[in-house]
Amino acid sequence: MCAKIARMISPLPPLNAVPAFVAAARHQSFTLAAGELNVTHSAVSRQVQALEAYMGVQLFERRVRQISLTVEGLRFFAQADAALRQIAAATQSVMGQAPGRVVRINVRPTFAVRWLIPRLPHFVERHPGVEPLVLTSTVPPERATDPFDIAIRRGMVGWPPAALLRPFLEDDVCVVASPASLAAHPVRTPTDLSELALLWSRTRKGDWDAWVEHTGHERIKPAGQMQFEHVHFVVQAAIDGLGFAAVPASLVATGLASGQLQCPFPELRMPITRYYFTVAADAVPEAQLFAQWLESEARSG
Repeated sequence: MCAKIARMISPLPPLNAVPAFVAAARHQSFTLAAGELNVTHSAVSRQVQALEAYMGVQLFERRVRQISLTVEGLRFFAQADAALRQIAAATQSVMGQAPGRVVRINVRPTFAVRWLIPRLPHFVERHPGVEPLVLTSTVPPERATDPFDIAIRRGMVGWPPAALLRPFLEDDVCVVASPASLAAHPVRTPTDLSELALLWSRTRKGDWDAWVEHTGHERIKPAGQMQFEHVHFVVQAAIDGLGFAAVPASLVATGLASGQLQCPFPELRMPITRYYFTVAADAVPEAQLFAQWLESEARSG
């Protein structure tokens, strides 16, 4: 019987390596992850390498004193982090603590990493009995293959017919760059952006052209350009000093607040379609707590 059950379970990665990967992805640093886990830098690096070897994909781009998630790493982090939180909740439940209730949140990967996950500790601290399960997907909610309690998307297209949409984040496109880039190439007017490379993503390739048209600075000719697959990587490239980007403010709010990025023209912003969310008709009751928290986060900026 045990052998039969074992055959029914999907192959698992090296489980000791998953917490090391999640900590490194959260901090974007092997050193900080090692400090959190109370192990050495090399131990974290070996665990991540073992995980990459097992999965057959590269989870991090490695540079001198800097790491960043690849597309595969981004996808795995969003789900592995939520899975570890579920395991912790299950452990606490068995140990006699109040059982947790899982709220399934369907979001796009970049929004998960750049907006939602950095804020989740606030929700967990406020509602310790509720476990957010982040389900990342690039397909519209109406085509979701996994059930969800809450879904968040930009715009009013692609929702299930019966979905009751609730307005969420207002958003706009702004220009950002790292403090080091702006120190090396001072940007006092939009024309000065010609000294920097333009960073843009295939998924939002029209933001720069729309921004220059909206602000009336169509004669800007960047020094070069670099294309990435997702906005997440554009933001990381800007943080790393590779150039400037015109991106949704919602996805760089954490970077601006931490000082990793700066917006040289805060008054020159282009409004774009806002976010909405819906609570599924069959959602667990705790989903309403998460919905209230989302609205409070939107109000607080």
